[in-house]
Amino acid sequence: MSARLSQSGGAATVLPREGMSRWQQLSHFVPVSRETWRKLGLAGRAPAAIRLSERCSLYSNVEVHRWLADPIGYRQEGSAV
Repeated sequence: MSARLSQSGGAATVLPREGMSRWQQLSHFVPVSRETWRKLGLAGRAPAAIRLSERCSLYSNVEVHRWLADPIGYRQEGSAV
């Protein structure tokens, strides 16, 4: 499934099931702030960021969809928490 673009501004209306996304692309689908998302990721309760460089982080769309399906019960694979 590919992301559909809205008529105004080009924001995705559907998060692709596969691939990677930056926070700016995810923020429309995730009901928490960027800082809360970062803290949840560090705790293993949301998908962890994949660092490409010092200023570029990506998130796995597969993992984000897993989190959206069960935000309270989500645990990162291999997480001891």
